[in-house]
Amino acid sequence: MTQIERGGASVEVTVGDITALKVDAIVNAANSSLLGGGGVDGAIHRAAGPELLEECRTIGGCPAGEARITFGYQLPATRVIHTVGPVWHGGAKGEDEVLASAYRASFALARENGLRTIAFPAISTGIYGFPKCRAAHIATREALTAAETGQFRRIVLVCFSDGDAATYGRALETAAG
Repeated sequence: MTQIERGGASVEVTVGDITALKVDAIVNAANSSLLGGGGVDGAIHRAAGPELLEECRTIGGCPAGEARITFGYQLPATRVIHTVGPVWHGGAKGEDEVLASAYRASFALARENGLRTIAFPAISTGIYGFPKCRAAHIATREALTAAETGQFRRIVLVCFSDGDAATYGRALETAAG
């Protein structure tokens, strides 16, 4: 695990199951329908129970780069922030900015709802094909920026594998200077 203290917050990179974390909010790397899917999205929906899907049906979707919030239901986290990252098209279609916006929108919803501990998966790096190293630099930059506001106590970047955690850990150390 890599950990940096910034602005009174701990920014951590770890390998684990985001659905098992006891934080105020976990972030769901969702598709634009918010109605569940594969990967992290499917795992969060399964762990939260059918009430999450019921609430998501009332939201009306979410465009890429934005975020929506629901309750956590059967998760240890009290809230789920659903964000939609970009599909990778080679990098010339604004993908970096859309990914950064997804992180910023998630942090903004957390602040608006008084949530001080938050965990993120590696947004857009699965089926959406965003290059992991590039995504890691964006994620860690946005996490450190949010930490500097002093409004968070703990920000966790949860990776699926040791290799991904090493990539995100290096990016966090680079971003922290």
